[in-house]
Amino acid sequence: MKRTFAVALTGAALVLSGCGGGSDSSNSSSTAAGSTSTTSAAGDTTSAAGSSSGAAPATLGTKDTDAKRDANADLVIWSDATTAPVITKLANDFASKNGVKVAVQISNDVRGQYGTAFKAGQAPDVIVGAHDWMGELVANGSIATLQVPANVLAGFNPSAAAASKYNNQTYAVPYGVESLALVRNTALAPTAPKTMDELVKAGKDCIAAKKCTNILSNQMGKDGNAYNGYPFLSAFDGGGIFGTKANGDYDASKVIVNSAGSIKGAEAMAALGKEGALSTNIDSTNADTLFQTGKTPFEMTGPWSIPAFQKAGIKYSIDPLPTLAGGGAMKPFLGVQMFYVSSKAKNATVAQAFVTQYMTTKDAQVAMFETGKRPPALTAAYDQVKGTDKDVAGWAAAAKDGKPMPNIPAMNAVWKPLGLAFADIISGKGGTPAARMQKAQTEIEAGIKSGS
Repeated sequence: MKRTFAVALTGAALVLSGCGGGSDSSNSSSTAAGSTSTTSAAGDTTSAAGSSSGAAPATLGTKDTDAKRDANADLVIWSDATTAPVITKLANDFASKNGVKVAVQISNDVRGQYGTAFKAGQAPDVIVGAHDWMGELVANGSIATLQVPANVLAGFNPSAAAASKYNNQTYAVPYGVESLALVRNTALAPTAPKTMDELVKAGKDCIAAKKCTNILSNQMGKDGNAYNGYPFLSAFDGGGIFGTKANGDYDASKVIVNSAGSIKGAEAMAALGKEGALSTNIDSTNADTLFQTGKTPFEMTGPWSIPAFQKAGIKYSIDPLPTLAGGGAMKPFLGVQMFYVSSKAKNATVAQAFVTQYMTTKDAQVAMFETGKRPPALTAAYDQVKGTDKDVAGWAAAAKDGKPMPNIPAMNAVWKPLGLAFADIISGKGGTPAARMQKAQTEIEAGIKSGS
């Protein structure tokens, strides 16, 4: 970083909280470790006791007046509690090199709270989140295009680089690629199942031996989970959510939830529901727990679950999702985590420099890998970590044939109706899988038309 900005600097992780919570300020001075790190222009660092002492971050209020940024910082970044500690270290380094004051604020709902704050004129300069937010953010005019040199963008994973664009313009810098895979307890299932039939048999054998209680853990819940259910549709030709345009972009006018391929995927889910391999009783509260306590040999999940498994001492392997009878391999959505710059950034030059120059470096991308263990989007960073972390190659193999999750605004109309359809299909409700998928198709098309 050669550019400098003559402003006194401070780097701090703060917590976003509502103004109505009994405080005069929306910023509780607290890092993830319970302290605020303040760096002087000379590079000296001191720590002061924080007020929250590691308490869970407060949720930002939903009213416009509650959505506030740190007014004293030159660069304000909003991220979730998981990524905030690493981003704070990076922001402090950037601040010390550029003479600026940076605040990293924790949000429990970055996407929703950013929209509220943007309308109120209280938006941060940079937000961290998934690539599928992009279509909505562009449509709302709330993020800026980024000037990333072609040679820099060429250094990223091609799928990640593609996900950073919308209508052929770059709107974000990617840092991590994620997807679902089959995580296997190697003590309970020594051999990776290539087919779903093999998986079900191994799970039933584990239950019969009284070593397990569940065939498979796949987060679905009573309301369903369209993200975790999508791979069942993708295993069949023509199955999925949206068709594509001639240039390969998703086409919101071509909903294919009721296609022959999607219905075959739904029928496979129904059969697995009857066998007990899929269950709406498994949700976000117990999906990981079942695996990390050895009650199931398999879980369909992503990199975000691995730290808990490692802490529990589970010996595991990351394998590609299995094939489905009559179809092919289950192909997961690819998710790409990104840095966006607000179109109303207080200091656009500083925000652009942090995102397009600093966060595109190998060191920054490797640092982001340490939170969430998502394989780095930058090829040079990926090459570095794959030599020290055996899981990286496993995630790459699992994501090999995956397609980026749709980043078009119409996807907002998909999640709820498709998730509910999957829950009903697994539970044997709502008629045949074909009839339930047709109902979801109608609901999704109506949602897209109404703009919901």
